[in-house]
Amino acid sequence: MKFIFLIAAFNALFFSILLFQKKPRALHDIILILWLIYLGLFIGIYSFYSHDLFTHFHLLSSSLISLFLLQGGFLYIYVSTLVRYKTIFKRKDIIHITPFLLFNLYLLIASFFPDISDSITLDTVHLENKHPFLFILFLIVTALSGPFYFALSIKILKKHDINVFNNFSFSEVINLDWLRKLIYVFGIVWTSLIIITVIHHVFNLFSMVFCTDGLFLSLSAFIILIGYFGLKQKEIFTTDSTKEQFFISETKMKYSSSLLTDKEADQYIELLSKHMVSSKPFLNSDLTLPQLASEIGISSHYLSQIINEKFNVNFFDFINHYRIEEVKEKIIVPKFENYSLLGIAFDCGFNSKSAFNRIFKKFTDQTPSQFKSASNKL
Repeated sequence: MKFIFLIAAFNALFFSILLFQKKPRALHDIILILWLIYLGLFIGIYSFYSHDLFTHFHLLSSSLISLFLLQGGFLYIYVSTLVRYKTIFKRKDIIHITPFLLFNLYLLIASFFPDISDSITLDTVHLENKHPFLFILFLIVTALSGPFYFALSIKILKKHDINVFNNFSFSEVINLDWLRKLIYVFGIVWTSLIIITVIHHVFNLFSMVFCTDGLFLSLSAFIILIGYFGLKQKEIFTTDSTKEQFFISETKMKYSSSLLTDKEADQYIELLSKHMVSSKPFLNSDLTLPQLASEIGISSHYLSQIINEKFNVNFFDFINHYRIEEVKEKIIVPKFENYSLLGIAFDCGFNSKSAFNRIFKKFTDQTPSQFKSASNKL
């Protein structure tokens, strides 16, 4: 088991070096670098000293366990920097490491009082006195911090999905499906291990080493996955502060206070419809709401309002509907009969085969091949 932990610690530091060399390097990359360094050192220390710490150094072993409080905070901050317009750390982010700091401050103060420090141990089998109330409280916070931050991160990702469909005409690379799946799997495993640890403390079943080995083994697997996918993850929203304000966030998608009149809306609808037919902006596979708004000459907020209220779709579906219609036209044109379906899809603004097949089926209830076969029979 020790060698597995050492390999995981090495991988964490190795991925952090690769991320440090990444160009351009966004804030979420910096967060991930710090996160991986923390995980690498955490697992490395555990691999060498865990059993001795639990047996002979109760305060230090408790301090080691307190490091689990940082895992959820790192996850939340990483997800936040990916999906929000954050370019710098803010003071309020310190709140996520406050429980860790308070836990260790308590352990430091307790070390000066033998009666209290002797009762602070993670192994309850040979414990003569009851655990101090504050120590139990910090253990409960440590156990709950993981599930709490997992749930909070999933909630942020759900809002992000709405933002993607309101601002982008594509979802590959920026939909963060990999991160969502990783949080679900790791959250289930982590919570299960926490429950086992609680059973250990209440019923004296298993051993503390068995519980912590399981937690660190799951962290080892987590390092490989977060390091690999995090290294490939691109920046979703531009860090250019002059452009950030034009993206429409989920919380702004309410138009009750909008100053857009019906007359102006009709004018913008006409401008938009003409532009979509004459300039075919949807052929740009990277088209975003701010880009289209800039081409037409209206604000992103008004364009979003028109698409959502007048066309009753989000930006993603609005643009991809035009792409699908363009594909359908080209499939039946003799000029493109030697083109592959994927070639036509790329020519019409799609940037991946999976996205093209999924979206085509959504709008036509047919696969591209079925549609082509049916068209050839006419």
